[in-house]
Amino acid sequence: MTTMLSAVSNDRRFALWAATLIAATILSSFALACAVPLAGFAAVAALTASRREALLLTSAIWLTNQAVGFLFLNYPTDPMTLFWGGALGVIALLSCESAGLLARRFHGFAGGLAAFLASFVVYESLVLAVTAATGPGVDHFTAPVVSRIFFVNLFAFAGLLMLKAVGAAAATRSAAKTFASRPT
Repeated sequence: MTTMLSAVSNDRRFALWAATLIAATILSSFALACAVPLAGFAAVAALTASRREALLLTSAIWLTNQAVGFLFLNYPTDPMTLFWGGALGVIALLSCESAGLLARRFHGFAGGLAAFLASFVVYESLVLAVTAATGPGVDHFTAPVVSRIFFVNLFAFAGLLMLKAVGAAAATRSAAKTFASRPT
């Protein structure tokens, strides 16, 4: 007998979703290194999980990205790099919180869009503020660079939400088939 997704408990569905996000983080970390779309991931977490779970997911996503960077991509271990690693974790959590706040206030497409935009604006604003405060300069915050980062985050956000929708549709279809095939 096969286990259908529809018969899986909510805890297991959450674990499957968390594993999916972690796998996507690993792939994007290898593809994008330190430019992983944390704002997009944080917004998706805020839209698809409870507040507590979203913050845990965002922490796990950030930690996974850092682990890939330091263990496989040879990130340097100087104090500034370690500081930035921690700062990005805090910034990702604040991005998740901002997305969650708007997702709880607005619903549907508008809520999703507001959540993503809030997450991105908070993320980039705080990265800019920390960059300015730590001294290397903000010359690289140009329109083309920020636009590229925006679209990377937008594509990750949209792709992950589509993946979540496909999973939900598969679960619904499996449930419908299960109930339709039962004898009466």
